[in-house]
Amino acid sequence: MTIAVFVGSLLLAMAMGIPIAFSLLASGVALMWHLDLFDAQILTQNVIGGADSFPLLAVPFFMLAGEIMNVGGLSKRIVDFALALVGHVKGGLGYVTIMAGCLLSALSGSAVADAAALTALLLPMMVRAGHDKPRAAGLIAATGVIGPVIPPSIGLVIFGVAANVSISKLFLAAIVPGLLIGGALWITWAWLVRREKIVPPPRKSSTEIAAAFRNALWALMLPAIILVGLRMGVFTPTEAAVVAAVYALFVSTVVYREITWKDLYAIFVSAAKTSAIVMFLIAAAMVSAWLITVADLPSKIVGMLQPFMGNQMLLMIAIMVLVMVVGTAMDMTPTILILTPVLMPVVKAAGIDPVYFGVLFIINNSIGLVTPPVGTVLNVVAGVGKISMDDVTRGVVPFMLAEFAILFVMVAFPQLVIVPARWFGG
Repeated sequence: MTIAVFVGSLLLAMAMGIPIAFSLLASGVALMWHLDLFDAQILTQNVIGGADSFPLLAVPFFMLAGEIMNVGGLSKRIVDFALALVGHVKGGLGYVTIMAGCLLSALSGSAVADAAALTALLLPMMVRAGHDKPRAAGLIAATGVIGPVIPPSIGLVIFGVAANVSISKLFLAAIVPGLLIGGALWITWAWLVRREKIVPPPRKSSTEIAAAFRNALWALMLPAIILVGLRMGVFTPTEAAVVAAVYALFVSTVVYREITWKDLYAIFVSAAKTSAIVMFLIAAAMVSAWLITVADLPSKIVGMLQPFMGNQMLLMIAIMVLVMVVGTAMDMTPTILILTPVLMPVVKAAGIDPVYFGVLFIINNSIGLVTPPVGTVLNVVAGVGKISMDDVTRGVVPFMLAEFAILFVMVAFPQLVIVPARWFGG
């Protein structure tokens, strides 16, 4: 009955068109009434306490860094460098998209920001080159999914806080899985374009490649600084977010000089608005998280999943399928905040590595961003690329299936995540 009250009130509020943050608060209040615990003071304390977290400071700073990178020319120079490297091969613009997506993922940590930048820069070029527009848009949308996986990742930060798991370990464990997703997209694109009759542009000379590399060098240094700093223990993930924002601001204003001091106000306002939405979501979800613990919902979920508890692989498959279904109807952040406190006790009871689970959980939620009908990244690509949602959905299907295939390969072979994570983590 407790689960029915929580889920029913949440779905009812969402069906009425209430924003997800307020829907979470409504479901929390409904659960408080059901448990005869309603107290406005407890509600307020949990909302305030939900956002009062030092690790969560990484969220607004990474979002600020992403805004600066897109406006300040860092994203464009990374695309130009990838274009110089592989733009001349058949289907080269698709490979450029995947390379640039992986590099941008190591800068911003946001699927929406990466997808918007790649759509604006590359979709017109791919259409002019003769590529099918829905397929090109689908590739860009699927590439945006890598953003929340390769560190720095806002999704991993939120999960780390909600699950009380080391964010640094999550960052380092997600590097190889993110690259594997990029590899899956690469193979899928190669298979789809093999019969296209498109004349690629001429190969760039070594001089032009070197010039593109020099132009992109300042942008390429940022992920190296962040990963080396985390690996060596120089700074925490929150401090890494500050480093990223300050570094991006310095490069954009002093080196590339594409941002003037007059532009900063609009950039800071845009980052603040986006951050406020995410932080309010987190604060509202903490009410539900507290009530989930009080109502002992995790033990009820453990009882429901008891048939799978003796087999870690079957349990992971069951959980991943559950997250896939939820991802079709809910955005990434609320899914993380709602399911993490429910699933983590199950994962720990089954003896599954929390870092391994966290990486796969975030990958699954990231793919949910391109899963119709609610896929946020699909909407972004459709809006920026001036293409219908149906066309983007049709184009993304083969790439989405490839990403799910990689996810379940990692479920079957946990060593693909665990071994590199131990190596990077020392």
